[in-house]
Amino acid sequence: MAMNKDSRGDYHSNLDLFKTEGRFFSPHTLFCGIGLQSGISEMAPFEIASEATVTSSQSPEEKLTANGIDAKSSNGDKSKMQGQTMEASGTKEAAKVADVAQSEKISGAELKKRAKAEKAARRAQEKQGTQAPPPLEPVASAAKKPDVGKEAAKKGIAVAGPTTPGGLKAQHKRTGSTNNMHQRPMLSRPAQSPAVPPTPQPKKESKKVALFGHLYGQPRRTTIAGAGKDVHPTVLALGLQMSNYVICGSNARCVATLLAFKRVIESYITPPQNSLPRHLASHLSPQIDYLVSCRPLSVSMGNAIRWLKVEISDVDPDTPEQNAKHDLCDAIDNFIRERITVADQVIALSAAEKVQDGDVILTFAKSSIVQQTLLEAHKRGTKFRVIVIDSRPLFEGKHLARALANLGLEVQYSLIHAIGHAVKDATKVFLGAHAMMSNGRLYSRVGTAIVAMMAKEADVPVIVCCESVKFTDKVALDSIVTNEVAPPEELIIAGDNTTSLLKWRDTPNLQLLNLMYDVTPPEYINMVVTEYGSLPPSSVPVVHRLSTNS
Repeated sequence: MAMNKDSRGDYHSNLDLFKTEGRFFSPHTLFCGIGLQSGISEMAPFEIASEATVTSSQSPEEKLTANGIDAKSSNGDKSKMQGQTMEASGTKEAAKVADVAQSEKISGAELKKRAKAEKAARRAQEKQGTQAPPPLEPVASAAKKPDVGKEAAKKGIAVAGPTTPGGLKAQHKRTGSTNNMHQRPMLSRPAQSPAVPPTPQPKKESKKVALFGHLYGQPRRTTIAGAGKDVHPTVLALGLQMSNYVICGSNARCVATLLAFKRVIESYITPPQNSLPRHLASHLSPQIDYLVSCRPLSVSMGNAIRWLKVEISDVDPDTPEQNAKHDLCDAIDNFIRERITVADQVIALSAAEKVQDGDVILTFAKSSIVQQTLLEAHKRGTKFRVIVIDSRPLFEGKHLARALANLGLEVQYSLIHAIGHAVKDATKVFLGAHAMMSNGRLYSRVGTAIVAMMAKEADVPVIVCCESVKFTDKVALDSIVTNEVAPPEELIIAGDNTTSLLKWRDTPNLQLLNLMYDVTPPEYINMVVTEYGSLPPSSVPVVHRLSTNS
């Protein structure tokens, strides 16, 4: 290939001009500028400069289009593309294109800055779960820059590559260039539906009365399932009997508990490397826990258990095991005889003296000591009448009314809602006790306070029969802090399928409360009859100290 001297001189002078203007070209571009075909002298340096200027000022997409000439030339079509370029219009038209491209020139730093901004925006949109917007650069470049394909068509410049709908010739990418910043096409993500919050489940209504919420514990045990392996079979049977009210009443429960512990002691064997006083007390703990799970301990049961633990701790460790167990069993029998059996007899004899001929004795529910008192008065030949007031759900008064009627006493049976009429006929009121508090208040079966207050209103004396084993040093101002909540299902009448209480748990705004005891203030009590004599309610703490020290 030959090149004349004038052409070489023009090339070098124009190359110096390009360098001074700060433009850089690929070797292929320079080669095109000094093409070997005929008419090379007509290829002005300004045309080469204009092509380079347009390439450097275009966006990444447009650079791909402009650089398509190089890509295709590298594939073997260099001569064809050079011929098309040499046949373009003159120097003046190419200069105009160069001037337009220079006005829209974008540096590499600006492209890099825009790419970083788009990348940050895309990440923020991915975090928000929204659909990414279309790339900003093509829109901006389309709005700002002229259509190079149309300009080239007007000027007669041929651009290689397929034609796009916008009139711009699509060209191949240059993959090996490191001078140009190629922007990756943004992948459109499907629009993510906003996270739907889970539907809040309706809050289950509590069936516990808030005022007595502290009294609700574990449900009563009704089976022996889950009982500890150390629980004695006698204690297992006793717990179920208490839970089902087969054994009911403070005295009956206390006696049954002591007899069950007597069986436990008789079958007890001290483990090796242990002493009876230390190990037997811990052996009783699972027995007590099982009874509590069936039903809370009564005051008399608590006093009896504390007494038994003291007796066990007082056993001499050097005493043979059989002798120690025999002594403990005898102590239990003496406690039952002295503190309960004999005490009831003494109280019955003393209270029977208060019953006179023609009296109408009103009593509530069923108390074993009151029953003995009425039977003792009847044995003495005293003529009197009895009114038994009862209440749901236990109906304990039925058993008392039946027992007195079988012995020949005249008995009237009424429910508690008739107390206003029944108390008008009564001359004395005899009440049993679950416990007597240190402040002189009576803790007894629920409904007792109503009977005592109605009797006080009618000016009828109220007499309480209570053993000293039921006295406690605790103080009760009401029946809210300390009480026993029985299963609410007991309030449902058995066999009545028409009552609305059958589905009370499914009925909104319905709660059942089944309290076992209430508290009667001392001002409604005239006398407390004990084995130590008859005394006012204010003397209860004195008798309690005497009975404890003895």
